[in-house]
Amino acid sequence: MSSTLQERIAEVSRRIERACAKGGRKATEVRIIAVTKYVSPEMTAAVLASGLTDIGENRWQNAERKWEALGSQGVWHFIGHLQTNKVKDIIGKFQYIHSLDRLSLARELQRKAEVAGVDVNVFLQVNISGEESKFGLNPEAVPDFLREISGFNRLKIVGLMTMAPHEEDPELTRPVFRGLRELRDKLNGMGLTPEPLTELSMGMSNDFEVAIEEGATWVRLGTVLVGHEEES
Repeated sequence: MSSTLQERIAEVSRRIERACAKGGRKATEVRIIAVTKYVSPEMTAAVLASGLTDIGENRWQNAERKWEALGSQGVWHFIGHLQTNKVKDIIGKFQYIHSLDRLSLARELQRKAEVAGVDVNVFLQVNISGEESKFGLNPEAVPDFLREISGFNRLKIVGLMTMAPHEEDPELTRPVFRGLRELRDKLNGMGLTPEPLTELSMGMSNDFEVAIEEGATWVRLGTVLVGHEEES
């Protein structure tokens, strides 16, 4: 990318401010996760040095070298599909997990968190679009799932996450983001969690403005923000 990291951060910030103004929100309500899965440890260090504090990775195999070098800096988010046998690698390292989508994973997260003596902030991943290629709970299954994991005291369910289909016209993603917000509000009305769910992790480089207009509190930005470079 020809622009510098600081220029891209400034442009993304302007776009977030415009989307918030359009949605009647404050820009401070939206936080950026810099998705570094396609960049080197050196670029990840530059991201942290720029003032962005939230780092997103989707595979431990890609994240390991970066976390070992930089894990004491920033807040780390695991945003990809999490295999049960990889829980041992990320517990105690990633403060947020955005992809809880099944009971077996919840059990393993609870078990490993108990052993490590840590609490984990968790998003339930919901497949709002209904695409077979996407992971996530069926929206209708979320209330029962919350009831099933209500005794998992090491898991703090902070909100919901979804991924919209990749559309050339981002406006076509709006029903997906609106659906996640409406589901969160419905769940809060049911009182299924000790504290209300406040967070919505939704919106990526191609559609984050629409997601913000529909209530996103975390946007996961890779290409538009940090670029794309294959690690050597």
